[in-house]
Amino acid sequence: MNRAAIQLTLARTELERDAIDLTKHGSTLSWRVQWAVTLAALVDLVIHLLFSKRTPAVETHSYKLLIYEIIGVSIVLNIAQRFWIPLRSWMRHMCPIFTAAILLLGLWDVVTLGFQLLPLPYFPGPAAVLRSLISDRALLLDSTWHSLALLLSGYSVGVLVGLVSGICIGWSVQIRYWGMPLLKVVGPIPATAWIPLAMVLSPSAFVCAAGLIALAVWFPVTMLTASGISNTRASYLDVARTLGAGRTYLIFRVAIPAAVPNIFIGLFMGLGASFLTLVVAESVGVKSGLGWYVSWAQGWAEYGKVYAAIIIMAAFFSTVMTLLFKVRDHVLVWQKGMIKW
Repeated sequence: MNRAAIQLTLARTELERDAIDLTKHGSTLSWRVQWAVTLAALVDLVIHLLFSKRTPAVETHSYKLLIYEIIGVSIVLNIAQRFWIPLRSWMRHMCPIFTAAILLLGLWDVVTLGFQLLPLPYFPGPAAVLRSLISDRALLLDSTWHSLALLLSGYSVGVLVGLVSGICIGWSVQIRYWGMPLLKVVGPIPATAWIPLAMVLSPSAFVCAAGLIALAVWFPVTMLTASGISNTRASYLDVARTLGAGRTYLIFRVAIPAAVPNIFIGLFMGLGASFLTLVVAESVGVKSGLGWYVSWAQGWAEYGKVYAAIIIMAAFFSTVMTLLFKVRDHVLVWQKGMIKW
């Protein structure tokens, strides 16, 4: 017993020593990586100060202030991570991405403001884009809100119709006989190709744009849902029938749960299609939205505003996609560790 206790104590001591060494090594690595953000921001600041001498101070003030804020926040986080382990882990993971993004801003400054390798006004520098983003923030916020309303309206209708048609086609042989040829003919046609017909049939521009988005979402959701329903394992259905399950139970408690992974793939594909269709759909008469804003700014040759709207689109679409990922992870929690996205 004493020998076993001594061996257990020695093993525990070695594990603790290895854990301490691993923590020290990870802390040193994270310290080097985290200071890279501050250094990248300083490099970006020096580049901007060198090349912005011919630019009015008003145009570059906001950008300089942004860089100063990045430097200050990075220093504060570098100090705080020494006392907060979760923050240290997050910064170790995210700092390389932030460093690369800041260096890209510096490269953007060199190419546009510095050597003017790209023609103006089509390719403004980051300071001009940030200035447009701040000066037009009210209109951009209103456009983002209208785009969100249009996207959710069209996407919701497309998902609802796609789920119903996909379940019917995937379950019923008779409906599949008539529905699959229609799906194969109409589905691959881009939703934007229906713009002339949609403008004639729709009572308003909003309904027209929402219908185009719904049509773009309907095809992938229907196809993947039908595929998931029709590929439900026969053993699942046989066991349920043996236990006395009826058609309704087989559809809603066996086939649909088995098809949920396929359904989410269709939802993601439909969401990507809705993003592509949204920008075009907002040009068919809608007087608000990010797509409309881009067309309006391009008409006035305000390309700083065009890039500002593109940045808002990137953040907007990324947020919506992330929310759908969260829903997927909650519903398919049993797949965690089995499938990586």
